[in-house]
Amino acid sequence: MGLHYLSRLFSPKSVAVIGASNEIDSVGGIVFANMLENNFKGELFPVNPAHDNVQGVHAYSSIEEIGKMVELAVICTKAETVPDIIEACGRHGVHIAVVLSAGFSEIGSHGREIEISMLEKAKAYGLRIVGPNCLGIMHTSVGLNATFFKGMVKPGNLALVSQSGALCTAILDYAPVHDIGFSCVVSMGTSADVDFGDVLDYLATDSRTESILIYIEGIHKARNFMSALRMAARSKPVFVVKVGRHEAGSRAAMSHTGALVGSDDVFAAALRRSGAVRVMSIGGLFSAAQSLASNRHFSGNRLAIITNGGGPGVMAIDRAVDLGVAIAELSEGTLTGLNQVLPNTWSHNNPVDIIGDASAERYRDTIMLCMSDVCVDAVLVILTPQAMTKPLEVARVLVEIAGKFDKPLLSCWMGNLQVNEARTVSAQARIPTFRTPEAAVEAFSYITDYYRNQRQLSQTPTPVSHLDVPDVTGARMVIEAVLAERRKTLTEMESKALLAAFRIPVASTVVARSPGEALLVAQEMGFPVALKINSIDITHKSDVRGVRLNLTNAPAVRAAYNDVIADVKKNFPDIHVDGVSIEPMVVKPNGRELMLGVTTDPVFGPVITFGAGGTSVEVMGDRAVALPPLNSFLVRELIGGTRIARLLGRFRQMPPIRMEVLESLLLRVSEMVCELPWLKEMDINPIIIDEDGALAADARVIVDFVPVSGDRYAHMAIYPYPSHLITDWQLPDGTLITIRPIRPEDAGIEKDFVHCLSQETRYFRFMNTINELSPAMLARFTQIDYDREMAMIAVTEQDGREIEIGVSRYVINPDGESCEFALVVSDKWQHKAIGHKLMAGLLNAASQKGLKIMEGEVLASNHEMLRLITTLGFSVTTSEEDQTVMKVVKKLH
Repeated sequence: MGLHYLSRLFSPKSVAVIGASNEIDSVGGIVFANMLENNFKGELFPVNPAHDNVQGVHAYSSIEEIGKMVELAVICTKAETVPDIIEACGRHGVHIAVVLSAGFSEIGSHGREIEISMLEKAKAYGLRIVGPNCLGIMHTSVGLNATFFKGMVKPGNLALVSQSGALCTAILDYAPVHDIGFSCVVSMGTSADVDFGDVLDYLATDSRTESILIYIEGIHKARNFMSALRMAARSKPVFVVKVGRHEAGSRAAMSHTGALVGSDDVFAAALRRSGAVRVMSIGGLFSAAQSLASNRHFSGNRLAIITNGGGPGVMAIDRAVDLGVAIAELSEGTLTGLNQVLPNTWSHNNPVDIIGDASAERYRDTIMLCMSDVCVDAVLVILTPQAMTKPLEVARVLVEIAGKFDKPLLSCWMGNLQVNEARTVSAQARIPTFRTPEAAVEAFSYITDYYRNQRQLSQTPTPVSHLDVPDVTGARMVIEAVLAERRKTLTEMESKALLAAFRIPVASTVVARSPGEALLVAQEMGFPVALKINSIDITHKSDVRGVRLNLTNAPAVRAAYNDVIADVKKNFPDIHVDGVSIEPMVVKPNGRELMLGVTTDPVFGPVITFGAGGTSVEVMGDRAVALPPLNSFLVRELIGGTRIARLLGRFRQMPPIRMEVLESLLLRVSEMVCELPWLKEMDINPIIIDEDGALAADARVIVDFVPVSGDRYAHMAIYPYPSHLITDWQLPDGTLITIRPIRPEDAGIEKDFVHCLSQETRYFRFMNTINELSPAMLARFTQIDYDREMAMIAVTEQDGREIEIGVSRYVINPDGESCEFALVVSDKWQHKAIGHKLMAGLLNAASQKGLKIMEGEVLASNHEMLRLITTLGFSVTTSEEDQTVMKVVKKLH
């Protein structure tokens, strides 16, 4: 594949600053001065019709007058002038522009009109826009500083992407004092065109960027954001500060950027699934990045704390408990060793207080014992400058020991003057270094979050996960019937029918529309029964006194019917009542009342909820959320995020519930979300689970129309594993071959597959002399986002194990309508029509995705491939850039 479409933004060969000025305090003046002072490694053109010369450089009256190719335009003029300038840039062949100007949609309808005009003119020429209303962009390796930030920025390996220009300037001003450098800085502004997803997509493959820091207020395109964030987090750590955690902050954020701000717990769940880490402060961004930059192996979250003062150790413990960091239980061997090297007055526990007169040697012995303990995953060393303390000697001990272990070793140097030199020595050795115990523990918690979230990122759940296939067609018919009646709320009977279609056990329910019918139904069911008002207008039946429980005889049922109907009609005369629903009383003395549900977030779409159930669910507030699709691992993570989880095991006299049943139910809910895009809200409350099984006692479902889409999972923020593309096929000799989308766990067979290719076949595939896939390439090829790319592999069984014998893949181009493909088949398995089958599967996947064109490049000497793709309907032409390469294209629609 060629250069990334944002390469001209980050590494332009030529830049025009439109609105460049001699006024040193104007935006155009500061931007142009920054470009000069940073020694931009390309051609620089100031554009200003009022000046012949700007800051000593010949100026042009318009971009047309330049007469040379301009790769990036930086626009610093008033909003009203920008649409015409964009049109001029488009005519001149500019592909991307950064609009610093304010006065667009953020100011109201007039600004919105200007913004629409700007975007329409940009689209006509295929020109992309960063901003408007932004600080600008930096790429330190090429001397690009197209911002109006006054100050120098140190080159480094951190990329900063921020929706707030003001926060960008504050961070850039903070960084030099703390010896922090940046590879790239991008101020997004209102993100009218280029969004977080686009920028993350570029930074994921930028070799100069080792970690990405993001400040975010809201999101415009959730699917694009999640797809790019997941891709970036697979290759490097991504840390996010998200504001608007509370309602007042959300309103302010929305008014600032115009982006949608959804529920904060849903955003946190999205970050967990993306493999990124959420931090709560700007300082946290840098400390998290610093901690992961130490490149130590992480195996768990059990932290040992070594200190020469009791107070700091307790502060560290308190913060660890707050953040869910496990306090390591030191092994007997470690405790015995510490008793031998420490004074009798040491703490004999974790935190390990080695007393105020601790020497460097005492620190060494203690750290070595703790780092060697298999019950310890990381060590935090705290030093306070006391009378007999020698901080510099202790720092040198840390540097010496850090090189001997692969575990994280963190340091906290409390104070300032007496520990400054020690802090510097520690930092230079890339040992994470902090000034307070709380900050150090927070940084370690970010490390644990990172690795935990990476495990979530690696999950690739299927949309349907059970052998007992749900009746999707029947469920859809229920929904279609409701929508055909212009209703959105399902009755209890319809809601339970929907659950039953997905094999969720429900309490049998019958509607009665008179006291006599109620009596007959109850007698047929058998007493005791529950009676509930039946109305699509009532969300919580108990709130309107519409529920009667444990009715044990016929007179009680008759009286309950009359009472319920009378109460509701008296207090809520406008509500439509359609009799009552009657069901057997669910008697589960050991049952736990739980709530399973679905809600629709304005940003991320459908979300699965789980927590304590019953009538007080809103008051209790015990809710955990997860983005679908789910698998067993993700379900267990979801359950573990609630307080009620602690009551699901053996509790007092109650046996543990059947946890596999609860997990199965949540997987069923995930299936419903995947296969029923009309599903907007669902409450299964309560669902009662005990040691024998589960039963849904009540359910409420709301549906709505959805736009017609060729993408069956367009309603979801995370694309599920496309199991519908799996096909089986038999060779003439009876060999069974499966063609399916690739999964992360295929890394081993993918590595073996490439290793076994002949040199010629590898050259035909990669167009270079690659011998082995690097770990980064292997992750890139197997951990894919099915929304933006597809890889179909052909596998068969050999000697009792699965082997890969071919792979075809496409990657969607930035236009969203075309894709670039590649194909390779193992040498031993060629000439068996496997390549044809793989390409047929790939073309089918691309067509289902709604793509219009598939294209690629094939070496002219690869005659077998050219013959194959010709039979598949591809057109073949010689590349204008390289006569040894053929361009192949097929229209899909």
